[in-house]
Amino acid sequence: METVSDAEREIRFTRLAHEVGEPLRRYVVRRVDPAAVDDVLADAFLVLWRRLDDVPADDPLPWAYAVARGCLANARRAARRHLGLVERIGRLDPPRPPAEDDEHPELRAALAALPRVDREVVMLWAWEELAPREIATVTGMTPNAVSIRLHRAKKRLAEELERKIGDGAGQEPGDGRRR
Repeated sequence: METVSDAEREIRFTRLAHEVGEPLRRYVVRRVDPAAVDDVLADAFLVLWRRLDDVPADDPLPWAYAVARGCLANARRAARRHLGLVERIGRLDPPRPPAEDDEHPELRAALAALPRVDREVVMLWAWEELAPREIATVTGMTPNAVSIRLHRAKKRLAEELERKIGDGAGQEPGDGRRR
């Protein structure tokens, strides 16, 4: 068996790529979504590189089409798996309605009235359920600074809610009485 140098392999692959590149691109473009064309072509050229010794020297294009056809099939299977996963996730964790449809517009308005950093700290604490040390990692602040900012931001948020909805803003969750 004859050993081929890396340089000779590269030269052969470059020639092959120039010979089959454009026809393969046209073949793939006619068969797949435009966003996937480059990925399928990259996969096909990877296979051509790995199996360069199997590529017929006299007429490589039909062999390259067969490789591209296999790569297209792989891409379609991957797309079906991806779609199936998205559908399963959608059933398990359905998307929430946009903020405009939120049932708590007063809360959104009160949050919007806070400075950006305070709003982010409160949202990380309340909605993402992060502890101050975790919020510190996200924001780049110290845990102590986060604790102080969170305390003050919650107080300002309560005051904003009080202004927006009146006396009931300061009541404890689950407490139906008004103060």
